[in-house]
Amino acid sequence: MTRELLLPDAAATEAIGRRLALVLRAGDVVTLSGGLGAGKTSLARGVLAELGLPGEAPSPTFAIVQPYAPPEVRLPVLHVDLYRIDDPAELEELGLDEARLDSALLVEWPDRAAGRWPDALALSLTPTPDGARRLTWDGPAAWEARWRPT
Repeated sequence: MTRELLLPDAAATEAIGRRLALVLRAGDVVTLSGGLGAGKTSLARGVLAELGLPGEAPSPTFAIVQPYAPPEVRLPVLHVDLYRIDDPAELEELGLDEARLDSALLVEWPDRAAGRWPDALALSLTPTPDGARRLTWDGPAAWEARWRPT
């Protein structure tokens, strides 16, 4: 079931990421959809900050995969940006399925790997005319029981 929430500013977007971090586990995949500047990286930064990352997390656009591991964070996380992936076959080279065994994945631009993570919590951010962001989310029943951002 798709749900939505209005986030008034970037701080609220990051705060939702912090709340998500409280229930995130190794093996989880959270997909982050939305256009350029929609707030995907802000939400991921909130997750990483709550997990203990000191300072601001860089966008993984150029690195494609930015890993974080203890002691830097409490839970191993791969922050992934698939924007520059043109061929789904390139995903195999990233080793995401193997990494998922002991890490959580935060995946920006998941449309580049459509259908790859059917068990993911799918988050989508859309800017509104007044500068807010509309967050919509959908996920399997396991996520419904764990994550309630409102």
